[in-house]
Amino acid sequence: MQHLNKTKEFGRTASQRKALWRTMLGSLILNEKIETTEAKAKELKNRIDKLINKAKKHPKEGAARLAVRRDLKKYIPVAAVEKIMGEFLKRFEKRQSGYARVIKLAPRKSDNARLAIIEFV
Repeated sequence: MQHLNKTKEFGRTASQRKALWRTMLGSLILNEKIETTEAKAKELKNRIDKLINKAKKHPKEGAARLAVRRDLKKYIPVAAVEKIMGEFLKRFEKRQSGYARVIKLAPRKSDNARLAIIEFV
């Protein structure tokens, strides 16, 4: 049963999942578009929305902005934090959610896994 379990495990340990999300979030932010499996793309969309909303809480200068930067560094690489706090805050200032979209693709030939592209709106 899935009671109180908000995310999927993807057959990985906690440390492997943390590394997976850190690299995928960093790649998505830096490249603005990646191709992955449909399940990972859907989960990634939720995570990227939460990170951008967290960054939008304190866009002004000061101690609060520094605290947000430090908090984001737990989840994504430093270069991605710089891009979120700079370019993305200006780009998404009028949007409240739905920063990314998932486009479904044809299944992969080798293992028939459902693929998807996730990109920023």
